[in-house]
Amino acid sequence: MKKIITSEIYHDGEYYCAKCMDFDVFTQGKTIDETVKNLKEALTLHFEDDSDAADIYDPVPYLFGMMDLGEIHV
Repeated sequence: MKKIITSEIYHDGEYYCAKCMDFDVFTQGKTIDETVKNLKEALTLHFEDDSDAADIYDPVPYLFGMMDLGEIHV
């Protein structure tokens, strides 16, 4: 069974940024969709140079999100 690639996507000013937790891969985009597309492309290029990693990891297309809700008054 292949391992799942873990990435973090966060909003920083005008752009969404994505960094891969498993590899030295970083990208950005103006929307979340563009950022995810750019991340997939960056990982594809990374795997072209590292075929051993391509055999171990599987880029499963799902998104896990967390967001800062600020203060919550109860």
